[in-house]
Amino acid sequence: MSSIHPPHIMPTKDDEQYHVNLNVRLMCPECRIMPPDIVERFSEGDMVCGNCGLVLGDRIVDTRSEWRTFSNDDQGNDDPSRVGDAGNPLLDNNQLDTLISLGAPGSTLGRDLSRTQNRNVDKKDSVLQVAFSRISQMCEAFLLPKIVQDAAKEAYKIVYEDRKLKGKSQESIMAAAIFIACRHSGVARTFKEIWALTSVPKREIGRTFKIMEKLLQSAGIKLSHSTNEEYQTTQTHAEDLVRRFCSHLGLSSQVTKAAEHIARRAKDEGTLAGRSPISIAAAAIYMAASLFKQSVTGGEIADKTGVSDGTIKTSYKFLLEAKDKLIDADWMKENHVKVEDLPDLKAK
Repeated sequence: MSSIHPPHIMPTKDDEQYHVNLNVRLMCPECRIMPPDIVERFSEGDMVCGNCGLVLGDRIVDTRSEWRTFSNDDQGNDDPSRVGDAGNPLLDNNQLDTLISLGAPGSTLGRDLSRTQNRNVDKKDSVLQVAFSRISQMCEAFLLPKIVQDAAKEAYKIVYEDRKLKGKSQESIMAAAIFIACRHSGVARTFKEIWALTSVPKREIGRTFKIMEKLLQSAGIKLSHSTNEEYQTTQTHAEDLVRRFCSHLGLSSQVTKAAEHIARRAKDEGTLAGRSPISIAAAAIYMAASLFKQSVTGGEIADKTGVSDGTIKTSYKFLLEAKDKLIDADWMKENHVKVEDLPDLKAK
């Protein structure tokens, strides 16, 4: 039986390996001179004929190397940077600053020119720049996100020249601006935490905050960097603080959710009416940790929250009396927890 052999397949043009044809040259269709006089004008992005000026191509890309600036390697004040600093939208001026060098050794001309220039610098922008730098330092020390920094700077700029804030220190205005920015951005912080950050007394922060809050509300101003649709005028809620404190204590997500639920129910039921949000949050964490048998003492919670151990246990006693309203019945079914396991501080 004869076998059938497939016919020989000839290679097509598509199968051939691609290579650059070096015989192709670009020349002006008008002059047709050889060699062609082609000029690349990167400033306009055009390719033109150097003989007759005919535009042969546009939108060409500058393939030359771009200089980079390394201040530590800068020799002889030779700065190849082609651009300046980014503009700050929170400053009013065009920010086209001029830097004057010291000049030749032994000459006072550069120093005199610098003094003359500094007299003409807008003092308002200078004050704002110093304040913005201080706000950034405080926010970074507290690990606050960039959105809080921007909102705090915007709030400070809006109100810092208002007459109602006359007599208030710049530190208190910055502290209140950070507190307002935290509320706008959904990053809950208490007056006690802002006091620890800025060393401004809590009462002073509260007074300045109320003035700034009224100024922003009366002007109908909403910070452009905020994430909330509406301004939060009420105080910080306990459930907003629970998650952060539980994270610092290393508690599980199960205990965190339970503590948030207890704090929310306590607010709805009015179990701890009149108590500060931070005390309610600490007591809710103590109750949730005890319910799920987490080894966290009242002293450890006090260290992380800044609330005394006695205050935590006093608030916990009120929560324990209303435990049937605060504890979800599904926890006992799904997690096999028992309300009877909660410590009774009265018996001690």
